[in-house]
Amino acid sequence: MEGHVSPGEYKDVILFLATAGVIVPLFRRWRISPILGFLGAGVVLGPYGLGALSGSLPWVGYFTIDNPDEVAQLAEFGVVFLLFMIGLELSWERLRLMRRFVFGMGALQVGLCIAAIAAVAIFFGVDPIAAIAIGAALALSSTAVVMPILTEQKRQHSTAGRATFSVLLFQDLAVAPILITLAILGRGGGDQAFSPKLLLAFAPAVLGILGLVVFGRLLLRPMLKSVARAKSEELFMAACLLVVIGAGLVSALTGLSMALGAFIAGLLLAETEYRHEVEVTIEPFKGLLLGLFFLSVGIGLDLSILAAKPLLVLGMAAGLIALNASVVYGLARLFGMKSPPAIEAGLLLAGGGEFAFVILSAAMGDGIVDRAIGQTVLVSSTLSMMCIPLLAALGLKLGGRKVSGEGLAVEPIAPADGEKPRVLVVGYGRVGRLVGDMLSRHDIPWVAAERDPRLVEAARRAGESIFFGDASRPEFLKRCGLETAPSLVVTMDAPDGVETIVATARQMRPDLTIVARARDARQAQRLYELGATDAVPETVEASLQLSEAVLVEIGVPMGLIIASIHERRDEFRKSLNRPEALGGRVRRYRRNAEA
Repeated sequence: MEGHVSPGEYKDVILFLATAGVIVPLFRRWRISPILGFLGAGVVLGPYGLGALSGSLPWVGYFTIDNPDEVAQLAEFGVVFLLFMIGLELSWERLRLMRRFVFGMGALQVGLCIAAIAAVAIFFGVDPIAAIAIGAALALSSTAVVMPILTEQKRQHSTAGRATFSVLLFQDLAVAPILITLAILGRGGGDQAFSPKLLLAFAPAVLGILGLVVFGRLLLRPMLKSVARAKSEELFMAACLLVVIGAGLVSALTGLSMALGAFIAGLLLAETEYRHEVEVTIEPFKGLLLGLFFLSVGIGLDLSILAAKPLLVLGMAAGLIALNASVVYGLARLFGMKSPPAIEAGLLLAGGGEFAFVILSAAMGDGIVDRAIGQTVLVSSTLSMMCIPLLAALGLKLGGRKVSGEGLAVEPIAPADGEKPRVLVVGYGRVGRLVGDMLSRHDIPWVAAERDPRLVEAARRAGESIFFGDASRPEFLKRCGLETAPSLVVTMDAPDGVETIVATARQMRPDLTIVARARDARQAQRLYELGATDAVPETVEASLQLSEAVLVEIGVPMGLIIASIHERRDEFRKSLNRPEALGGRVRRYRRNAEA
């Protein structure tokens, strides 16, 4: 079998992996957005970059993407996975609270930008229907570029971040109606633009959304519960991929975008106990596929058009950025935003988006837009999209925001649900339940993580805030709110698991208060070595409770008993947590926390 394998068949994959493994880390080291790394690599490796030289220099062909169409087809899943992750971070309730920005500001932005761009196109002699198609393509910003920037810079929960996401969400919702409308215009002309056929064409899309919501609510949680009981990470990963891709395909079959179907699936899972584990499982796929998407965008940049019409292409890109930024800024001010976040939102949404390729390709295929004009517009849109990371940085400066040494915006981030930071309880067996009950009695908010799906299901039925997942993974702890948690309580009865979680959490948060359950005094000492603030050995506590019971029964005064029990417990702690026995590690943790 090995003799039939052609290394050339894997060249595109090798080039992409080389880009992800070599170029992007260099961009991170230079504190430049990795998005620019993928976009630049796509330009260089594409048919309009090094590919243009392969005729005169055959060896250059080894460093050129041979099948850009196949790459672009696979790259679409990057946007699909991104929208799924965005859905997971939301909920129906949060979406309802955002409806003013989504259906108010978002709808106005799309309508005004389409009208303004179409008016400019008509002024320059473009056919009105073609001008509307061009306006619809250029009015939509890039979710795939903007959202990773907001996440990387921790701006997704800021005022500008929430407004930006709301507008992007409405734009994604608008893609399907735009495509259906253009298809009808292409087949029947403008005389059928407002006929009943147009309304009937939306029926499959509406039924598709209703079907996803109904069947999603009925099937998603039981399916993931069944897979979780198998205790297999591979099966859980397969189920997560099935949910994302399956929802996307169902959406596509009804005329909607795959990304919108994945977003709805994410919204449905956001209210389940499997939310954080799904996020951790899908994150690597999203990162790689988004990188492939940006690579494909760079590949599509036709440098020959740019070289032939530099002033026209660059002027169109600059005009698009100025127009979109002005419209978004004005709407943001109209909706009560202050000037600095309005500037940020305007510049984030100023560039073109990935749906310009979809809309213009469909319009050119239906004969609505002349192919030469469409290709020029696509190049301009691509250039504006490549400017988004720079525009985002400019928005921070013009908005008066500081940038830290790692290039992240310095802004206090509230928890995603707008709640107070919550104590994280890992393990929700008999000990974890008691800890949660005591925290609730003192009105201290908390959230639990548990690996046993049966315990999670029972706690969910009781109305507790608990998530299924493996707390030994840093990504899962982060999703559960470890970065803002005032303390971590580890109540698991698996010694190795407790030690792993304590070590991981201490590395992530040197200042965190960590209280851990230990099987005996020897394990308690190991936990102190790993950075636990306090370790509670079961054998010691059982001995102290037995001592308390017998002292009460023989008539010793309760006050003396309580004092002696506390004194003995402190002696145990001091004997287990001796700095000299720990080789100075406790002192190092305290110094790190103070720093």
